[in-house]
Amino acid sequence: MKQPILGAFEPPSRNKHMLGALQSVHVPMRKFREDEEVDYVIVGVGSAGGVLLQRLARAGFNVVGLEAGPFWDTESDWVSDEAGSHKLYWEDTRVTGGTDPLALGANNCGKGVGGGSVHWAAFTPRLHPSDFNVYTRDGLGADWPMPYGELLPYYEQLELEMPVAGPAYYPWGHPHGYPYGPHPMGGVGNALIRGCSALNIPISIGGPVAILAGSHGDRPHCIYRGFCIQGCKVGAKASTLVTHVPDALKKGAEIRDLCMVSRVELGKEGRVTGVHYFDDEGRPHFQKSKAVIVSGYAIETPRLLLNSACPGFENGLANSSGTVGRYLMAQAGNVVLGRFNEPVRMYKAPPAHALTEEFYETDPRRDFVRGFAIQTVGPLPIAFGKQMLAAKRAWGWGLRREVMDYNHWASFGLLGEILPWADNRVTLANEVDRFGLPVAHV
Repeated sequence: MKQPILGAFEPPSRNKHMLGALQSVHVPMRKFREDEEVDYVIVGVGSAGGVLLQRLARAGFNVVGLEAGPFWDTESDWVSDEAGSHKLYWEDTRVTGGTDPLALGANNCGKGVGGGSVHWAAFTPRLHPSDFNVYTRDGLGADWPMPYGELLPYYEQLELEMPVAGPAYYPWGHPHGYPYGPHPMGGVGNALIRGCSALNIPISIGGPVAILAGSHGDRPHCIYRGFCIQGCKVGAKASTLVTHVPDALKKGAEIRDLCMVSRVELGKEGRVTGVHYFDDEGRPHFQKSKAVIVSGYAIETPRLLLNSACPGFENGLANSSGTVGRYLMAQAGNVVLGRFNEPVRMYKAPPAHALTEEFYETDPRRDFVRGFAIQTVGPLPIAFGKQMLAAKRAWGWGLRREVMDYNHWASFGLLGEILPWADNRVTLANEVDRFGLPVAHV
């Protein structure tokens, strides 16, 4: 064969931005002037911001996305290395506290185009109908202002867009199937299947995960290399970086990376006029806009709104109720590990590719409301070593022996929910970041 199947290999080019093994975008993109009033500025081009950027550009609006992190080139910026992937995470200074403080840092939030969807595990189960009226059912938490049925068509639409691979029949919540076929089982999935089957616990296999089991468009299928939460260089895992951003740019949107938004500006009539931001060298800028969408996830969104306090809005923007930053909800995710005589190699599959939600709903025989799911997880060796350090107090040669045994271990996650409480909140700390902006206090 004189030519590779996909054509001759090309040398690196400044005019091509790789997003996975096959997909690329051409730069430079469309540029709006700062004194040109655009229709929308989106603060944060992550899981939600990336989709909004595409939808608004498709509708013909002039839209600019401002992102604090870089616009990733997956070939030149990402590495197949657990320790070398920390730049994907939002690890800027934050202050945590309270009686049971959250651990912040790695894998909490993303920093870069695609946001947390770049390093999520791509686990995509739907909420159950019962999640929408927890207070009515159980007397705790809060009811949603909409029923499950109103969200259903959007679940179905995004499951096609990402797309989601999973079983043809998923029995829990509102029973349904997935549009693309399931993944083959890895060793850790087989371990969960054997355990659940022995106990007569129903189990779902092969997903749901937003990772391609077969090629789709200009994205190749998963090759089961294990680096799902370190950035998928292959492009098989869905992130808005590869699923929505390329189309947004083709439709005329602009993304400005390495731009930290400091404040949303209000005009005399109480309407936004644009946003102030700093570039990576600390130079201040102002982008005029008719509307601003703040899409910075659960910590940076309230931080920006609180930092945008001004006369008439002394407690921050959109905060007349005092609710901004309150009701922060995390996820309980205890991990159980077990050693098997035969090799498991838990990295050789999507981390979450088998699960059971048999214990998801409230059970009056238990002493707590709501429930939990059990799923496979696939920590890589460094994360596994930290778990051994915590669980077995292994250190030195003892820790090295445990890590050398890595391929014989299987890891399962017990996923629970934290109900909304007003005192779980984000406020502003006295500490400031490199731009002089008060950081988040969680």
